[in-house]
Amino acid sequence: MNGVAAARGLARMLLADLPERWRHTAGVARRAGRLLATLPAADGPVLLAAAWLHDIGYAASLHDTGFHPLDGGRYLRAYGWPPRIAALVAHHSGALYVARVQGLAAQLGEFTREVSPVADALTYADQTVGPYGVVMTVEERLAEMVRRHGAGSANAAAHARRAPMLRAAVHRVERRLAVADHVPA
Repeated sequence: MNGVAAARGLARMLLADLPERWRHTAGVARRAGRLLATLPAADGPVLLAAAWLHDIGYAASLHDTGFHPLDGGRYLRAYGWPPRIAALVAHHSGALYVARVQGLAAQLGEFTREVSPVADALTYADQTVGPYGVVMTVEERLAEMVRRHGAGSANAAAHARRAPMLRAAVHRVERRLAVADHVPA
């Protein structure tokens, strides 16, 4: 099973009881759609599917480790989604930094961490859309995440190492967008 429409449908079903998470997910997918010009055409559907699926691990029915990127990636792998999409979900937005704090780095290592324009675009979309699907700057999003998760959370503990990686990915995408905006149609 794969495809953008299937990804959207699965996310909608799994996040039905989490309206704030669903709105964030839809906002991330919309934002990802605006980044397609920065990628080869073949990578567009991969980015869009991963954007729709990136937070499915928050669904109560998927909770295994309680770490949503890992739980989402494992679910996708178990149900036959392409390994690349499962890995993008598992590693989205610097998940490895938080996994290390939680003692889950080895489990997250089940998935290949992709370093690419697609991974950057997924990070950009996730880190520039806040709760309820509202577009925000990466700095606003970083502050919102620490505030929402709390000062004693794994996200807060990983923040000093993770935040520079997230900012760098956002800046790389912004550079790609600037180049794409100057390419004649």
